[in-house]
Amino acid sequence: MAQLLESAGILDVDIEQAVADEHVRSSAYQRVVSVTASSRSRDRDREVVATILREPIEIISKTAVVAFLDAVAMRVNGPAEFRQWCAAELLPELDRLKTEGNRDFIRRRIDDWLFYLSVEDGHVPSAAELEKVTDWMQRVLAEDSRSVSVLTLLAEEGRARKTRNIAKNRARSRSLRT
Repeated sequence: MAQLLESAGILDVDIEQAVADEHVRSSAYQRVVSVTASSRSRDRDREVVATILREPIEIISKTAVVAFLDAVAMRVNGPAEFRQWCAAELLPELDRLKTEGNRDFIRRRIDDWLFYLSVEDGHVPSAAELEKVTDWMQRVLAEDSRSVSVLTLLAEEGRARKTRNIAKNRARSRSLRT
């Protein structure tokens, strides 16, 4: 824990307290993830993931890794770069999670982000492709996409009423058309 925090430049965490208290530890992991993900260098990512996945309380490590995954997904330059990052930095360490459901959740999140990044790259998905992503990703697309085609598809085919309504309202927005 001390080395992880120090390498991220976080020096104000009481190490003894972090070791003893999972809430302090979880907060420290979130800070490390934020600092590491915002770095231009991806050189330490696998080491950070591996260290976090040694956390004895698996929900804490899963939450931190998902936050890291989400932050990196928002910084990469497209689906190819993200796929490469996942293959090199995340997937080799994923078996450290004992619970298959947690590994599956992270793999699903990777698939969601790959879908999102391909849409951001200009791919207009089919209804069948849209059906494969989670409700969470459909909502993220409804809230973030600037493509009228994607928003129209979500307005018609989104699983959740909230997602369909967000997409419908945004598809009609003048700011998307200019």
